[in-house]
Amino acid sequence: MTRRPTIADLARAAGVSVATVDRVLNGRHPVREETARRVYDAAKAIGYHAVGLLRQRVFEDLPQYRLGFLLQKPEQSFYKAVAKEIENAALSVTHARAVPQVDFTASSTPSGIIDKLKAMAARNQAIALVSPDYPAVAAAVEELKERGIPVFALLSDFAAGVREGYVGLNNQKVGRTAAWIIAKAAKRPGKVAAFVGSHRFHGHELREIGFRSYFRENAPDFEVLDTMVNLDTPEITHEATLDLIQRHPDLLGFYVCGGGMEGAISAIREEKLEGKLLAVVNELTPESRAALADETVLMAVATPVPALARETINLMIGAIDRGAASVPGQTFLPFDIYTPENI
Repeated sequence: MTRRPTIADLARAAGVSVATVDRVLNGRHPVREETARRVYDAAKAIGYHAVGLLRQRVFEDLPQYRLGFLLQKPEQSFYKAVAKEIENAALSVTHARAVPQVDFTASSTPSGIIDKLKAMAARNQAIALVSPDYPAVAAAVEELKERGIPVFALLSDFAAGVREGYVGLNNQKVGRTAAWIIAKAAKRPGKVAAFVGSHRFHGHELREIGFRSYFRENAPDFEVLDTMVNLDTPEITHEATLDLIQRHPDLLGFYVCGGGMEGAISAIREEKLEGKLLAVVNELTPESRAALADETVLMAVATPVPALARETINLMIGAIDRGAASVPGQTFLPFDIYTPENI
């Protein structure tokens, strides 16, 4: 079991005395800002348990920003990683005190999202969320905008013309990239397919459009089958993948445009088709990393989550300071590509 860093460890890492660390922690006597920041940075680096208290002491005179984040599916590895990086990014802000509130929606229904959104708006100055594109959600976002609370779309765009900005990948390019790798890796033309979580997720729709457009323009000998909806769940994806394989024994590969890849991975293994079906998934998680390692999966397209968190927090603080932008923005982050050879 790893030993918890002590105040002496922190003093050593910061290059100061234990007494100086004590003064920073307890605010007993003034400490130079440069020294206090050095202690704080060292605390983050070594995982000191009182890093939150140190942050409060060091940044207590700076402006405070309360930022709300509403994510999907709390049980998924990807969203757990996003939540963690939001906390890390907030701790890394040095010009202000960024105070994040991270919550999750177990349901993607409009009413479930709106209820969470309204509760979050009561406590925060700006909100970023992952949501399907429902008119009711757009109306709720417009209401918050009128109250001076900017709302950002994360990962999948929604409420176009109303939300303050979108932060995520260029999803059409992601879909074309998935199609490109399947077309290049296939030994011959054949049948390919795609799964989307919901047609209400704009990001999934754009990935599907990109996937289809690449084959239509550059590999017309391939047959793109009807798109399947998996509700981002492993269970539905598992059954749908088995059904797809049984109905199309000549299937070459498929792309899971949203979540639920765990079900596709387990179905490929169940049918002993590792290395035979060309499967592309999203995000590098423990499940997709293992699937890349044994070549169950050909490629994973991943969001640079630390950059997503940092950029979103900076944009939220900027929107609070300046007010609503005259033109809603879009921030496209470069995506990462993982194959069995570079995990």
